Amino acid sequence: MPQNPLSFDDLIEAAQRSAVHLEMRDQYGISDESEGFRSWLRTGQRDTDPASESWAPWVELISRAVSRGVVVRRARIISEPVTDYIRYEHGGTGVNVTAGEQVRWLPRRRASDIALPGNDFWLFDDRLIRWNHFTGDGAWAGQEFTEAPAATKLCTDSFEAVWSRAIPHDQYEIR
Repeated sequence: MPQNPLSFDDLIEAAQRSAVHLEMRDQYGISDESEGFRSWLRTGQRDTDPASESWAPWVELISRAVSRGVVVRRARIISEPVTDYIRYEHGGTGVNVTAGEQVRWLPRRRASDIALPGNDFWLFDDRLIRWNHFTGDGAWAGQEFTEAPAATKLCTDSFEAVWSRAIPHDQYEIR
């Protein structure tokens, strides 16, 4: 698969209609989240200030896209009972919503009959996929891009199937 020279910010800025994100892991080990996650484990406190140094760039990026008419949706397939990481993620999702993202949660047991790709992805304007690769312990392992019609159809169909069953963020209760 070819590499795309555009940054993630450039991809969001270039989106004209939609940007959808499917997350399917119960644990991520992203280095720029590690201190916040450790702090949350110790204190139970999470940064939920959309204007904070860690959130402001994301909020601004997504808010700009949404104000241009781009629909930004994120769906998360999760195991229940949830991991500590999912609790942490759920605790910060209100900021994603404030930025303009629509976010839903799907318990994994309700996804058994959905054909899903092997990796998390972002799909921009139903044509460009950014596959997100992670190691077994959830560390970032790179990305790949494709515009292959079969892959974009799989991602579109799987995302829409997940979305139709998933629970909106404001209604999902952590179990």
